[in-house]
Amino acid sequence: MLAADVIVDLQYGDCGKGKVAHFLCKTKKYTHVLRYNGGANAGHTIFHNGKKFVTHQIPAGVFFGIKSVVGSGCVLDPEQFFAELKMLEEGGVDTKNKIFVATNTHIITDAHKAEDREVGGKIGTTGRGNGPAYREKYGRTGKRATEVEALKPYLLDLYQEWYGGKSVKVLAEGAQGFGLDIDWGDYPYVTSSHCTTAGALLNGLPPSSINHVWGVAKVYETYVGSKKFQPEGEIFNKIADIGEEYGATTGRRRQTNWMNMQTLERAIRLNGVTHIVFNKVDVLRTVGAWAVYDQDKKVEFKTEKAFKDFVSKRLKKLGILPKNVFFSESKDRI
Repeated sequence: MLAADVIVDLQYGDCGKGKVAHFLCKTKKYTHVLRYNGGANAGHTIFHNGKKFVTHQIPAGVFFGIKSVVGSGCVLDPEQFFAELKMLEEGGVDTKNKIFVATNTHIITDAHKAEDREVGGKIGTTGRGNGPAYREKYGRTGKRATEVEALKPYLLDLYQEWYGGKSVKVLAEGAQGFGLDIDWGDYPYVTSSHCTTAGALLNGLPPSSINHVWGVAKVYETYVGSKKFQPEGEIFNKIADIGEEYGATTGRRRQTNWMNMQTLERAIRLNGVTHIVFNKVDVLRTVGAWAVYDQDKKVEFKTEKAFKDFVSKRLKKLGILPKNVFFSESKDRI
């Protein structure tokens, strides 16, 4: 039997996917956790046993001894990969025989990183080499993990792993967000990979294997990059300050805005979301303001309850049951 749950960011990344992945690994029984897209340009902040970890490429399953795989939909920076292994080991996380790389995963080289730092500023990339690595992958001139000697002890054939006769239950952990997807995001201000549920399927998982899709969002929106995203108004700086909105990978300050209901609904439909987690409710509570954009108009709410009722009612129309809608706070480590 092959079954899978998928985690997908419904906004522009930085919504707390790592926290949700950590919670699901702790409470569900998975045989594998698969990172299905992106590279070292993503950062998941995870609190485990009282310690803070920022992972960039290695899936959250390792914190619970679950086989963790960097999938074929990713691009891998070996230098960052081994630095991350060292960081986890030094933090008391046993990585031995727990972390693997798909044989057909493509490699980020020093040349890719140098190029990205030089030209990526136009759209605000992290400069980690993702774009050039994906370009060479699709140009059929890329380098795969099998060509890196140091990675050979970590290599794994995804086909054999998924279809080798054993019962497999996968948690597919995404990076970046729907608004940054190469096809469905705000092009050209996007990343270079598929940040959707369909992106998980590109790692050898059949559509019939998907059970649940966990969508993750904030109760407001944030964006890191070169386009203008944040409206005028001191309240948005206040949201960023209280929410500590700085990128886990680059440390860059995130622009903020109210949540857009049409963008959210589009992401839910295209990803087939069955469960949704809204993070950082406490930030707007502290700010003392509740609002969304709906049909290009700002809708304000006098209370937190009115905000939650409005959002939940809209989600119910999309087929997401109230019991599958969760509002979480920054302090919640779930």
